[in-house]
Amino acid sequence: MSDQGWEDFLILRELDEPITEEELEAAGEQSGQTLEELRDEGVDIRWVESEVMTDESGRITGTFCHYKAETEDAVREHAERAGLPATRIDRRGEPLDGE
Repeated sequence: MSDQGWEDFLILRELDEPITEEELEAAGEQSGQTLEELRDEGVDIRWVESEVMTDESGRITGTFCHYKAETEDAVREHAERAGLPATRIDRRGEPLDGE
């Protein structure tokens, strides 16, 4: 699989209620399995990285995820099948320079 023609997408996943580390790990496993299934079906999508959001007491309240995919529809399909929220999906712009 080549990244040629793929776009970078940033996904905000806001959670209605905070979750535990164990629940986050389980969601990550489900996400990985769903990515494999989609690729087996010929859908070009790849996870790049995720940042975890927490509240003041350290509870997990959501994530920001970076994916590469040919289309936004592939990102939406992944979220739907994996049972993950996709509060917002945007194309990634050019990174800022500076400190």
